[in-house]
Amino acid sequence: MIQNDASFIRFSLFWGGLLFFLVLEILVAYRQSSVSKVKRWINNITLTVFNSLILQVVFAGAIVRTAMYVTTYQLGVLNMVALPEWVRLFVTGAFMDFMLYVWHLLNHEIPLLWRFHRVHHSDLNMDVSTATRFHIGELAMSAIIKISLVFFLGANPLGVLIFESALVFCAQFHHSSLEVPGWFETLFWILFVPPSMHRIHHSVIIKERDTNYGTIFSTWDRWLGTLLTDVDQSRIRIGIGAYQKPDKLNFHHLLAMPFTMPVK
Repeated sequence: MIQNDASFIRFSLFWGGLLFFLVLEILVAYRQSSVSKVKRWINNITLTVFNSLILQVVFAGAIVRTAMYVTTYQLGVLNMVALPEWVRLFVTGAFMDFMLYVWHLLNHEIPLLWRFHRVHHSDLNMDVSTATRFHIGELAMSAIIKISLVFFLGANPLGVLIFESALVFCAQFHHSSLEVPGWFETLFWILFVPPSMHRIHHSVIIKERDTNYGTIFSTWDRWLGTLLTDVDQSRIRIGIGAYQKPDKLNFHHLLAMPFTMPVK
């Protein structure tokens, strides 16, 4: 029952958020598309549906089931001591987000992982659909890591659900091509990741791309020296230098990309 409820909530938040930010992007766009938005969305959503089907077959709620298992048998670090529920939830969110920061950084630094992660960065424009554009290989590895972390930490189902929900919303927000008031971004950037911060991360310039790895919290980048803020947003070009032709970035190209020539 818990697993079904969690799947429904995440499904609703994901597709609801995608539609919500799409409408906002149309009404209050940060910048106009440089390539066909319709074609990009077809490729990105096709990849998303393909990934969802594969993940459902292979993992089928394994993260939530792991959280239920460690909670039932009192396994993991959080179950070694008595903690208030709010502390458990906060530690779960902060720990999982920090480990996601580390995983993201490794995807840029380790050539084998970059082969898969570059599918995400090869999008020529950045909008909310980019938040869904990942290779199934990367998502499978990420799922295995999340399951391991939940088991190690002893996170309960509620903590996992809150983290996963926040992860979806934050990823969709900071990938969106949404015109956000400067004062709001300045305040939001103190703790969290606004679109302008993540836009730098999607820059075609490698020294800019290899910064700003945070997903929910910006604090990890700030504390560990990977934060970059002083970039002219108007001149940022999105994508990867070796992948600048839209007709070479169709669905089948994205699936094959990790197995083609290594490019940074």
